[in-house]
Amino acid sequence: MLPGSIQISGETLSGAEIRDICESLRENSVRLLSLRGCQLSERDFGHVCRGAAESRSLAQLNLNLGIVSNINRVKQLAEALKTNRSVQSLFLHGSPLTDAGLALLNPALSIHPSLVALDLGDCMLGDEGINLICGLLPPDGAKSGLKELTLSANPGVTSKGWGRLAIAVAHSSQLRVLNLDYNPLGDQVAGMLAVAVASSRTLEVLDLEGTGLTNQSAQTLLDMVENYPTALRTLILAENNISPELQQQISDLLSEGEEEEETEAREVTAREKNPWICQNNSSSHMVLMTSGLGDSLLAETEM
Repeated sequence: MLPGSIQISGETLSGAEIRDICESLRENSVRLLSLRGCQLSERDFGHVCRGAAESRSLAQLNLNLGIVSNINRVKQLAEALKTNRSVQSLFLHGSPLTDAGLALLNPALSIHPSLVALDLGDCMLGDEGINLICGLLPPDGAKSGLKELTLSANPGVTSKGWGRLAIAVAHSSQLRVLNLDYNPLGDQVAGMLAVAVASSRTLEVLDLEGTGLTNQSAQTLLDMVENYPTALRTLILAENNISPELQQQISDLLSEGEEEEETEAREVTAREKNPWICQNNSSSHMVLMTSGLGDSLLAETEM
């Protein structure tokens, strides 16, 4: 039987229910476990962590909205992730981690062989937490790193912290999606991020919704999209003080880039089907790039 999913939201879980969940984890019959906003005892949380540690099928673990509510639970989760080898996406949105909690969790995140998507939105992080996260964005392909990162609603991070993240994003060899919505970034940080996007070879989606941007930021981002070849395909600027005209200009330029890549992809496919088709200029190179992310690793569960 193929691994399935267990998704429960906002319920108080009994000991019997926890036993059933843990048995399914140990039997490797669960690919997605979501206990979003549920209430469970300290003892039962420990049981779930031990079940996750033993599971070889668990790919997505959603503990959003306060499940990881204290340092003891952070420690238990960290121990589970040190043993687990299958989790690809970890959702901790709305957990009061703070920098201290992330410091306990970070060693397990850093050595996990499969983790590629991480949601630490609304986790009360500050600059020290951002410094730790930067270590999960390696600058080369020598080791695995995050492809999708969510840091929404962490107002304790200062411009210094966001600047450090921008540098890491610029040099990351793998990051494709970055969600920074509902942080008080402002135009200064947006300028740093524009430079990071222009330097990145992989970033395809950047969410800056509700981040205190103005037309100044939008003009900088427009110049970046217009003048630099980037991988960016989606830029979210809703709920900012930006004129609709500037937003439309940016959207149009991103759409043009996507259409050009689709045309190139069709040409590459045609040449692969017909090996007799060649280019007149032998020094030219055709690069096949995919637009969009397909099934997003962070899209399977709600926050």
